[in-house]
Amino acid sequence: MELLQAMKVFSAVAKSGSFTSAADVLQVGRPHVTRSVQELEASLGVRLFHRTTRSVKLTAEGEQFFVRTEELLAGIDDATTMFSDSGDGLRGRLRIDLPGALSQLNFLTRLNTFARQHPGLELVLGVTDRAVDLVAEGVDCVLRIGELPDSSLVGRRIGGAVMVLCATPNYLNDFGVPKLPSDLLRHKGVNFLSGLDNRPLRWRFIVDGEPVSTTAGTCMSVNEANAYVKCALAGFGLIQAPGILVEEQLADGSLVEVLAAYRPEPWTVSLLYPSRAYVAPRVRVFAEWMAQALATTQQTWLVA
Repeated sequence: MELLQAMKVFSAVAKSGSFTSAADVLQVGRPHVTRSVQELEASLGVRLFHRTTRSVKLTAEGEQFFVRTEELLAGIDDATTMFSDSGDGLRGRLRIDLPGALSQLNFLTRLNTFARQHPGLELVLGVTDRAVDLVAEGVDCVLRIGELPDSSLVGRRIGGAVMVLCATPNYLNDFGVPKLPSDLLRHKGVNFLSGLDNRPLRWRFIVDGEPVSTTAGTCMSVNEANAYVKCALAGFGLIQAPGILVEEQLADGSLVEVLAAYRPEPWTVSLLYPSRAYVAPRVRVFAEWMAQALATTQQTWLVA
């Protein structure tokens, strides 16, 4: 039990990046946290954290130990709650990170359905379009749209996001409505910078049954989904975005889709989680629910 408590303390420090914050989370004194980590390091014979006056970061050994610790703690949590009266037995926190395109009301309404089905879970939601270090940031899984990083993460396809090219009516009045993807060379566009390498994502289309990619003349680049839409609304130019991100603007006419006949294949929506033999039941259940939700709900912008 002492080792188990030490592992819980270690996990709290790793997730918070602070001995003081970990003490607050665990509701114990900071000296207890410091002593517990020191004793754990002594028993393992390795240094788990790099400590400075400003930060606490995992060492390479600490990162490896953190992954295994999370597996063990999750397994213990599952075992101790398997006879719970909560119905499905899923308890604890599920840390999810969404891209900005999926942080819209319609998607969050669906996510609330999952929360109601599993009242023993507390959802902890992050929203970012950058690459997330799941282990270092203590995230269980991330949803991403488009190309996946070449990493140790496990990626599961759970659906597709329909992409649309759009601009404001005023922009189209000023610069004309493109009839072909090749017309975009004479237009202005807003770049979206990839969260993987910070490079602009090229716009994709299907022309005569073949995939093609192109860009317009760049007048603005952004790295956050909602800012991307606001740049279009401000009249900077065309954007190509997931339909779920701009469905409200398309519905009220503040943005107008163009080149609809040349829409690309839906971009892959993937659920990513750390590569490991043990996948926590709450992550597995969420993945199954997400895939089913996309397959059984309205198919306008998210497809199976």
